[in-house]
Amino acid sequence: MHKQDVTIYDVAREAKVSMATVSRVVNGNNNVRKETRDRVLEVIKRLHYQPNAVAQGLASKRTTTVGLIVPDLTNLYFAELSKGIDDIALLYKYNIIITSIENRLMKEDQVIQSLLNKQVDGVIYMSNRLPDEAAEAFKRTETPVVLAGTKDNREEFASVTIDYKKANTEALNLLMHDGKKNLAIVVGDQDAVVNGENRIPAYEEFIRANNLGEPHIYTGIKDYSDGYNLYPQLVKDGIDGVIVTRDISSVGILNSAMDAGTKVPEEFEIVTASATQLASVVRPALTTIKQPLYDMGAVAMRMLTKLMNNEEVDDTHIELPYELVKKQSTLNQ
Repeated sequence: MHKQDVTIYDVAREAKVSMATVSRVVNGNNNVRKETRDRVLEVIKRLHYQPNAVAQGLASKRTTTVGLIVPDLTNLYFAELSKGIDDIALLYKYNIIITSIENRLMKEDQVIQSLLNKQVDGVIYMSNRLPDEAAEAFKRTETPVVLAGTKDNREEFASVTIDYKKANTEALNLLMHDGKKNLAIVVGDQDAVVNGENRIPAYEEFIRANNLGEPHIYTGIKDYSDGYNLYPQLVKDGIDGVIVTRDISSVGILNSAMDAGTKVPEEFEIVTASATQLASVVRPALTTIKQPLYDMGAVAMRMLTKLMNNEEVDDTHIELPYELVKKQSTLNQ
């Protein structure tokens, strides 16, 4: 047999192993027993087997691809989450495919299926909400999925979050201890699990427990103009303290209050919940529930790496520590 005619099949047959095992030995994979490795190497030497350079290169340089599903590419919250994801992906030399689900003509489950059809090895999902059709699309695949910065109260998928209920309650306590009595919560998407099943129930429970009257819940406040235009309604409703889930909406409310001549924080206090750079660059700077966004993204990517490699994961529902950072939009700094 001429050496150029020797194939990986011939080596596998002579060494009495699978072609996959021969491939692992050739490509330096350590996941082969020493006895088996030595036997394969002996056959390779005896048969003068020379792996095809192109085929060997393709086998050894197979790339791992991770799909990243983001609601809005312009949202700083998701941008800071993505930085942690990207740094870990870079460490492992993974490729990332980013898919935005905002303003798509396709339904969310169709967007997910389109991404899965690209044969990604894992998915990190960062949308504020996990609709049933999206959950079903994920459950139909064997591709590992990790939620970053969003919750799945059914706990069907791995996730990395903070304790949103506890954080919300701590912020409300701050406002109440500052003497504010008419407290409101301002959210973007009421259907988001983080809001509808965590922040809002925590707010309602706090209002009832402290006899603070009727709850004031404002929904659909998603951007700067929404926040700016909401402030007159807050004044009309007698609100003197708010928790706002989106920093951009918080800035809108703040600027509207300042333009109206309201003294912040003496007459009106704001706590924002996303902890992006916006909270620090405005004046007065906003008191914020500081989520460790970079760490949330990095931990989610590391967990996905383990799931993709079938490694043991001690806890698939991780809550990272948060911090209530007191700035100039509240009295108790």
